[in-house]
Amino acid sequence: MNNQRIGFFNTNFSVTLNIVIINALIWLACYITKRPDGGSTIMEYLGLHYFQSEGFKIHQLITYMFLHDVHGIEHIFFNMFAVYMFGRTIETIWGGKQYLFFYLITGIGAGLVQEVVWYFTLNPMYYDIALTVGASGAVFGILLAFGMMFPNAPLYIIFFPIPIKAKYMVIGYGLIELFLGVSNRSGDNVAHFAHLGGMLFGIILILYWKKKGKLYGQRYR
Repeated sequence: MNNQRIGFFNTNFSVTLNIVIINALIWLACYITKRPDGGSTIMEYLGLHYFQSEGFKIHQLITYMFLHDVHGIEHIFFNMFAVYMFGRTIETIWGGKQYLFFYLITGIGAGLVQEVVWYFTLNPMYYDIALTVGASGAVFGILLAFGMMFPNAPLYIIFFPIPIKAKYMVIGYGLIELFLGVSNRSGDNVAHFAHLGGMLFGIILILYWKKKGKLYGQRYR
């Protein structure tokens, strides 16, 4: 008898589920331990600091992508929703190990790009308070992977009933992030160039795997 689990707990994308669960648990821990001033010791130790600040530790290039803003649920909700919606498809094709490697590399790449941006733009008086958290860099890497592997898959945007091909949505997201990053609007605390960094490292890794014959599943072409 073939006893396969299907649905939400399908073992074909167990890494995706673990990523979502780990992020949710860490968010909850940060929320519960949040100080009266709104700060969080967990956030300050695991979040990504500027490399010239006293708070920087090398492990933060990995741990920062498992943290999210505790002043609202929107940050973690939309990131984990994207991980679940697109990540499970990518994991099913690549397998858990390759998918996790891709997720971590794109997240680390996003963090490195953010460090470079800080190096050229950050005022020295903010060295010790600059902090980046969130899985968005890895999420943008996943979106890029989906767009490259399934370029013609129809996707829908909330409140926009017309389907858009995945390749155009990925390009659109990239252009929007580039515009917002360059415009550097007052009050905008989103790490737009980190998002682009996740896409950059994602495309480098995908092109390398494609050259080595490790990329497949082009069924939507």
